[in-house]
Amino acid sequence: MNPLKIIKNGIIDESPTLVQCIGLCPTLAVSTSATNGVGMGIAATAVLIGSNVAVSAIRKFVPDEIRIPIFIVVIAGFVTVVQLLISGFAPALDKSLGIFIPLIVVNCIILARAEAFAFKNGVIDSFFDGIGMGLGFTIALTSIGAVRELLGNGTIFDIVLTPAGYQPALLVILAPGGFITLGICMGLFRFYKQHAAEKKGVPLPESADAGCGGCSNAAVCGVLGGPEAQKEIPQKEGGK
Repeated sequence: MNPLKIIKNGIIDESPTLVQCIGLCPTLAVSTSATNGVGMGIAATAVLIGSNVAVSAIRKFVPDEIRIPIFIVVIAGFVTVVQLLISGFAPALDKSLGIFIPLIVVNCIILARAEAFAFKNGVIDSFFDGIGMGLGFTIALTSIGAVRELLGNGTIFDIVLTPAGYQPALLVILAPGGFITLGICMGLFRFYKQHAAEKKGVPLPESADAGCGGCSNAAVCGVLGGPEAQKEIPQKEGGK
């Protein structure tokens, strides 16, 4: 596979936050500032790359029945290393991110890529998949954090960018503001993708139906065909 295409897939086509809508718990919790967004994104990217490479390297030796516990052990090892590095070299960031650094172990982005991609592809492709998904997560976190910090505090990366008389919108840096900002960012991102597709003359994707066929990871997981390929189960006569 083309490395640039794999990276682009993680940043734009299947952005974990803005397209697949996974990893939203840390997104909403730590995106109160651009600094937190960058820190969390880099930590998750490091774990993504390491776990993807490790899972891909051992995939032929892992029994299918116990692959999930093995994935979690591998991910936990990389998370421990990342947490120790952050606490040693960036204690302020470690205090700011708090419990969400160790919670990377159960971050659905990390586990999903290990299961859907790394366990089925080679080490090199898995390495670039980790980079792409990590960059997509980092860009989304940083963008949302920058908007919330600017509107809620008048700064970006602790640099004052607003006039002296600016009244911060404190709602933006609270929990409801996180949901509102995330929703607006998702809408703008999908509008951009739609506009780009129309400009290139590419058919727009249909709305996803329920079931695996409508998931953006369907092709990676091996689900053949879309929702239309899933046959309806005939209803028995006389039963409702």
